[in-house]
Amino acid sequence: MSDEESKINEADPSADSTSSLQASLGQEATEMDPMEDDTTVEEFVYNDDGEEDLKATLKKIRKDLKEAQKEKQEYLTSWQRERADFQNFKKDENARTDRMLVVAKENFAYDLMPALDAYDMAFSNKEAWEKVDKNWRTGVEYIHQQILKALEDNGIAEVPAQVGQTIDPNIHEAIETIATEDKSKDNTIASLIQKGYKIGAKTIRPARVNVFGCKG
Repeated sequence: MSDEESKINEADPSADSTSSLQASLGQEATEMDPMEDDTTVEEFVYNDDGEEDLKATLKKIRKDLKEAQKEKQEYLTSWQRERADFQNFKKDENARTDRMLVVAKENFAYDLMPALDAYDMAFSNKEAWEKVDKNWRTGVEYIHQQILKALEDNGIAEVPAQVGQTIDPNIHEAIETIATEDKSKDNTIASLIQKGYKIGAKTIRPARVNVFGCKG
């Protein structure tokens, strides 16, 4: 120690003790295990003599294992519940999308029905239609076919309503009953008044028809 340091120590006796304390703390900090903390798990149980208590240790291990298994099951159950919820959400969204698509197709068909009805009325009078200029008639018929193709591409089809077909209240709307004595014609279609349309099995407009009705 230099003369100058000696003089300082003589002037302040606490300086020596402070230096010694800092050196001691530094040594203890160096000797501490950096990995050691309060979260260290004790795997073994010891008795009062400091010896491992195998029975108590085994009991502790079993308890820890049971708790771990319980925790694992809780995580698994939670994951399964979340997965089921997601699957249900996905199914609901798909169903909602399908319903919206059907509604959009229905609106599309409804928008075209007045034009389709006008075509049918024009084509129904064959004699008058044949008198129309051929080139103009060909163009109109081509447009009509394009409209029908657009309906078909969207899954929209005409309701079957042929003369002689048995009437089906699910797809046909009876407008007038035509009396007949022929029992074989009873409850069959006599004529088509207005075409009906459907999407898949769903009828969006029934076909309007006249129906034969047998007397007595």
